[in-house]
Amino acid sequence: MERIKQIKKARIGLYSVGLKAYWTQFEGLEQRLINYGKFIEKKLSQFGEVYNFGLVDDEIKGREAGEWLNSNNVDFVFCHSATYCTSSSVLPVHQICNSPLVILNLQPTASMNYEKTSTGEWLAHCGACPVPEFANALNRAGVDYKIINGLLGLEETPEISITDEVTVNRKEAIRAWREISEWAQAATVKRTLQNSRFGFLGNNYSGMLDMYSDFTMVQSQMGIHVEILEMCDLDKNLKSITEEEINAKMASVKEFFQISGDSPSDPIAKKPSEEQLKWSCKVAVAQEKMIKEYDLDALSYYYHGSNGNHYEDLQSGFIVGHSLLTAAGIPCAGEGDLKTAIAMKICDIVEKGGSFSEIVAVDYNEETIILGHDGPFHISISEGVPVLRGMGVYHGKKGSGVSVEAKVKEGEVTTLGITQTIDGKMKMIISEGKAIKAPILMIGNTQTHIKFKEHPDKYMDKWFVEAPTHHCAMSVGHNASLFEKIAYLLNLNKIIL
Repeated sequence: MERIKQIKKARIGLYSVGLKAYWTQFEGLEQRLINYGKFIEKKLSQFGEVYNFGLVDDEIKGREAGEWLNSNNVDFVFCHSATYCTSSSVLPVHQICNSPLVILNLQPTASMNYEKTSTGEWLAHCGACPVPEFANALNRAGVDYKIINGLLGLEETPEISITDEVTVNRKEAIRAWREISEWAQAATVKRTLQNSRFGFLGNNYSGMLDMYSDFTMVQSQMGIHVEILEMCDLDKNLKSITEEEINAKMASVKEFFQISGDSPSDPIAKKPSEEQLKWSCKVAVAQEKMIKEYDLDALSYYYHGSNGNHYEDLQSGFIVGHSLLTAAGIPCAGEGDLKTAIAMKICDIVEKGGSFSEIVAVDYNEETIILGHDGPFHISISEGVPVLRGMGVYHGKKGSGVSVEAKVKEGEVTTLGITQTIDGKMKMIISEGKAIKAPILMIGNTQTHIKFKEHPDKYMDKWFVEAPTHHCAMSVGHNASLFEKIAYLLNLNKIIL
């Protein structure tokens, strides 16, 4: 589905380093290294906005680079170690510009031509030489850094070179550029969250102590503005909805969902009536209007009022519209779970899905943990077409309506939970596993069998000791390395199980 709001691409700082004394000694070396930097710039441009200062070759240029990078408000900086350079040139950059630093030690060739290589040729391939010096100086100055080692990944050899520099398909280049892309994606997450508005509609499910979130904590640690909404903010949009809008939304529902018959196992799970479907579509139109009115990037919600009131009817139509919004880049988390809405948003920004989940049960025969929920589902990561079922009662909640029955597509998955620790800090809990083909309950809930690396009991031993919330977001692919970088840029604690 087309995104309702576009993500904010990272602003990526870049500079290359060298030693000024070399340029008059070795003809062509300076421009050769500049060209390597331009190659990196071009590849980086697919991940975000790139601000390439160019070559830093003494401490004066280092100070200029720091000021220039600050003026462009970069989210983080790649330092391309192109050849030997004194650490006195690099350190001023990062004493002035406090954006996170990743050093790129990317050698242009897999192996030098030993019989023909001159000193000038060797210097084009000795980017690793100064990295220990950089690390020492940065560490002593209290500047944090990360390093990526590998090959540059050129697709053709420069004319000046006397060796084969085509390394694009080498595993060392593939691995390095995967790391680079993950840092860019992580920075995109940070920038998007810092420019995000999350709606908090209604309240938390009463008594779910793990769900309660301090809105100031969320803004101070993530940069997210939380807009507190009331049911009347949604309800007011119902009055202006036309039949044409309802019919258009019904067409979307029939495109993305399969309408179920009665469940063969659960008497409260029935074929949705036309009246239920039409009401869900009308509410879905109102939900989208509210999202656009308040310029929201995500939503957590829950309503629990007196029996038989209008708002109870309104919330009975939530799940279909919130699933459509989730697929359109506006993740929606039930029971007022703001922290899991953030986890879902992170997964969505990096285009890995992010479906609202909790433990359904353990299957000891399959050695899987079944994860799912009765709330919104991320349609884009569904195995097959999601099913809509009518629910005679939303278990544990007020009202009835239409719910989604689906499972995440088979293959690699990663769960991402965000919890809050005793010191008031948020923490990521990350787990990689595999979604397998196995039967699910026909009760109008999302459910997926996940096989983690360890037996369910051992995995739960490790999971529960981390004091998680009882919800998490499920993403497709193995994303632990990516989520770890996101945690680093957001300055969050993390654990990978």
